[in-house]
Amino acid sequence: MSNTTPHTDPNPLQQLDNQLCFPLYALSRMVTKAYQPLLQELDLTYPQYLVFLLLWEHQELTVKELGDKLLLDSGTLTPLLKRLEQKHWISRRRDPRDERSVIIGLLPAGRALQEKACKVPEQVFAQLNMSPTEFEALRQQLRHLLTHLA
Repeated sequence: MSNTTPHTDPNPLQQLDNQLCFPLYALSRMVTKAYQPLLQELDLTYPQYLVFLLLWEHQELTVKELGDKLLLDSGTLTPLLKRLEQKHWISRRRDPRDERSVIIGLLPAGRALQEKACKVPEQVFAQLNMSPTEFEALRQQLRHLLTHLA
């Protein structure tokens, strides 16, 4: 008796080349990898950089607001924020209006980091080899997918 199963053609929906998830996953990893050497010079991880992008824009946000905007839970954010606080880049304080809420704010060293990081987006964009129009179209499509799935 043979232990081989008869060959059947794979379901096209189960082929890697027909998946949306794989190119998004692979692209996400590659784009994040493009950021790594630039962020290493700033002593930042990619998730820490995302937190700073929001703080440079808003100056202060609650942990909940950061989590909502970054699609991260507080269990992921809290250790990251503690590390940034230990480096004296951010402050964490309880909201006097709601003791359950923690407000994250920039300290002077965190504000100064913005100047050092100002070239990061340009340097990554240059590696993508896309026109500004292509970049914006892709960004809009990805935003649409994120909004739809969230």
